[in-house]
Amino acid sequence: MSRLEWLTNLFPLWVLITAIVALLHPPLFLWVSSDYIVWILMVVMLGMGLTLSWADFKAVGLMPRSVALGFLAQYLIMPTAGWLVARLYQLPPPFAVGLILVACCPGGTASNVVSFIARAHVALSVVMTLCSTLAAVVLTPLLTKLLAGQYVEVNAMQLFLGTVQVVLLPILVGLALNTKAPNLVKKVLPISPFISVLGICIICGGVFAASASAILTHGVQLLAAVISLHSIGFFGGYYIARWVGYSQRTCRTISIEVGMQNSGLGVALARQAFANPLTAVPCAISGVTHSLIGSLLAGIWRWQQSTAIAPKP
Repeated sequence: MSRLEWLTNLFPLWVLITAIVALLHPPLFLWVSSDYIVWILMVVMLGMGLTLSWADFKAVGLMPRSVALGFLAQYLIMPTAGWLVARLYQLPPPFAVGLILVACCPGGTASNVVSFIARAHVALSVVMTLCSTLAAVVLTPLLTKLLAGQYVEVNAMQLFLGTVQVVLLPILVGLALNTKAPNLVKKVLPISPFISVLGICIICGGVFAASASAILTHGVQLLAAVISLHSIGFFGGYYIARWVGYSQRTCRTISIEVGMQNSGLGVALARQAFANPLTAVPCAISGVTHSLIGSLLAGIWRWQQSTAIAPKP
């Protein structure tokens, strides 16, 4: 294992350190605006696109049941878990609504990054993210209204265009480079996973810094609720896929896709639809929490696979 790969496998540690630093000294990461986050994710997604070929997407088309299972798990497990966790922890109304809102959001683009690092099925993850994101135009406001008693307006075109910009375009560029300039891609691939790690750390630092005061004020109860929500998503997605009989690679992919939400969308909708600014706080905490849990799982799974394929002395 190379030194760079070893550093990449420590992804959970880097994310945790970044979150703590951003919480203790927010100005270090307050420069990470929404525009920067979009560009960083595009760079990360480009790196993933470099690893893909058209054969990967053709293979996904041969297993529609996997996509359907991930889609159903996304919109059954997470919204239900959000409602149950909010009641279990007896969250104040603005926090309960925010938790339910982020639970009803689609899978986040960061799930594609974590799938990449975990050596899961990246193409499957991308397709599942696109499906859940497009369905969010209807399902996110509908489920939020049903479970939180409020209707959340979703700008369908903005959501679609954002998905195209952050997910589709970079991956298509990566696919094109992989096809047209394979020698260049071979030179970039060794550093691509570590660049992904740096990108996720910067994004997490920005989200945590922007919500530092609210997190410090309302921390323990809310953090426990958010951790519970995403833990249910990760483990529920994994064991449902395992129960159905899918491979480890597919189980990991569905686990990551279900457990990681589009928290940025949750923050934006909370700020637009609700007068109380505290509604956005669970969404902001979610952005760091699911990255920490996801990165921990990705690190474990990547290490397990590296160990399994390493030559014995």
